[in-house]
Amino acid sequence: MIELRTPAEIEAMRPAGRFVAEVLATLREETTVGTNLLAIDRRAHELIRRAGAESCYIDYHPSFGASPFGKVICTSINDAVLHGLPHDYTLRDGDLVSLDFAVAVDGWVADSAVSFVVGTPRDEDLAIIDTAERALVAAIDAAVVGNRIGDISHAIAGVAHADGYAINTDFGGHGVGREMHGDPHVANDGKPGRGYPLRAGLVLALEPWFLQTTDELVTDPDGWTLRSVDGSRGAHAEHTVAITDAGPIVLTDRSFLGVD
Repeated sequence: MIELRTPAEIEAMRPAGRFVAEVLATLREETTVGTNLLAIDRRAHELIRRAGAESCYIDYHPSFGASPFGKVICTSINDAVLHGLPHDYTLRDGDLVSLDFAVAVDGWVADSAVSFVVGTPRDEDLAIIDTAERALVAAIDAAVVGNRIGDISHAIAGVAHADGYAINTDFGGHGVGREMHGDPHVANDGKPGRGYPLRAGLVLALEPWFLQTTDELVTDPDGWTLRSVDGSRGAHAEHTVAITDAGPIVLTDRSFLGVD
């Protein structure tokens, strides 16, 4: 069921968005060559506990997950692009890191993701990160009253296709509110003018993600981590966005922290 939020409810979602933005900014700054993925999860857990927030991941067990997730953040590295289950891995020079984080604050959920390189970057990694980030900006620009879901999907795909990337539509954006995943699904490719009409009060997690040379995924033995079928690397960008009559509000915007 698609739910629309009142202006007061959107205001009530702001603390969750701000907290998610702050945690991702903190983790990005603290994550370097030599950081262990389990340490990232412990740090995120500490920040959640300190704030009195509630993880959306730790007990999460959808049909595609082998078991409850058991951690509080997704850490996807290099050829892993989604749902990366934190494990005993120490980051090396040049690793491409994607962090995806969702929590509830006072019962309202915010969801966001960021990709970056630790140490010495490869040009092709910086390129795909840039594409994901520009696709997210295009998606947000299309998230206006009067458009449709397909306009958001088409905006994302336009950026990716122009840069030569294929698109997987199995996983994408989604409604968000009292729960992390709700209707509607927002694929990262679609036809303009099609799909659910965008109305004031609709809150969406928009999340372009791409792989360098494929659109096919395989699942790790952990039952969660999704990797490219050919070993090519991926990038993921995500914000929680409220659609209003005055335009889109990026609830997880990190710019107030002086970061992108």
